[in-house]
Amino acid sequence: MHILAALASIALILIVLWDAFEVIILPRRVTRKFRLARLFYRNTWRPWAAAVRRVSKVSRREILLSFYGPVSLLALLSLWAAGLILGFAFLHQALGTPIKMDGEGAGFLPYFYFSGSTFFTLGLGDVLAQRWPGRLLTILEAGMGLGFLAIVIGYLPVLYQAFSRRELNISLLDARAGSPSTAAELLRRHFDGDQFVELSAFLRDWERWAAELLETHLSYPVLAYYRSQHSNQSWLAALTTILDASALVIVGIDGTPAHQAHLTFAIARHAVVDLANVFNTRPHHPSHDRLPEDELKRMRANLKTLGILLNDGDAATEKLNKLRGMYEPYVNALSKYLLMPLPAFEVSSKAADNWQTSAWERIAHV
Repeated sequence: MHILAALASIALILIVLWDAFEVIILPRRVTRKFRLARLFYRNTWRPWAAAVRRVSKVSRREILLSFYGPVSLLALLSLWAAGLILGFAFLHQALGTPIKMDGEGAGFLPYFYFSGSTFFTLGLGDVLAQRWPGRLLTILEAGMGLGFLAIVIGYLPVLYQAFSRRELNISLLDARAGSPSTAAELLRRHFDGDQFVELSAFLRDWERWAAELLETHLSYPVLAYYRSQHSNQSWLAALTTILDASALVIVGIDGTPAHQAHLTFAIARHAVVDLANVFNTRPHHPSHDRLPEDELKRMRANLKTLGILLNDGDAATEKLNKLRGMYEPYVNALSKYLLMPLPAFEVSSKAADNWQTSAWERIAHV
């Protein structure tokens, strides 16, 4: 029984260490289904999301959703630390490590206290291992505790730097595509009546943004739970807007960079497909068509008034629907899972952008 308990303790320690290695250090997606971090997020996000759905006020709901990412990260780090402390405590007990502790009897609690003080390298000196096997195990745990804390301290800045870089472009999208962003508004704001100003450079920048999003969110999936500063913005909505705009350019708009749109569409679609796979969200089409025929006609008419001519006809519509079918099932699945609403193709009514509003005034729409 002592041998089995020791083996189980070692297994617990190795599982926690390997899980922390995969989440923090390993810079690639892990496809293995049984993972401690995956079980943790699957069993905490769903009840959190279910509870938030019951909140009727949108602003309050977004606040609660924004707490999940940081809180879950701290909880996961605490879970790893607790797992290692428990693993070493059970291992000491299974090996029968003699310890010197004033005023305490036998049992598991002294071993747990001993393991915790060793892991966090407190150096209190009120409990000591009396034989060399226990002392060597104590040195191993203390070194592991120092390494764990060092990795966590180094991990958090990397995580928040990736989050900051992601949000930078989302904030820039506010003035370039509206709040919330739409593909039609993006095209309008890059057209000066004669040509599409900087649209090629814009799509090139977002090609790189989508590539970085793919790399960072595959390596650190917890970033997907981090919300943007405004409730009408999100990384998923921004990515969908770029896919929508790229699809419209590919279908055919005179004067637009179709080649760059193909490249941006490819990497953005790659990102949503891989992220849907990470969160095990089965792709499915939206219950309501994001661009029904009458809405497509309205968008075409609105763009035409400014001189933006989107290819018309059955062939163009079929091509657009085919492109939409390549990404909409995936963004819709992520939208349902993460509770991030998807943008429309065309604005339903004029609204001030986020930069035009404040707590004290609302600037007239320019």
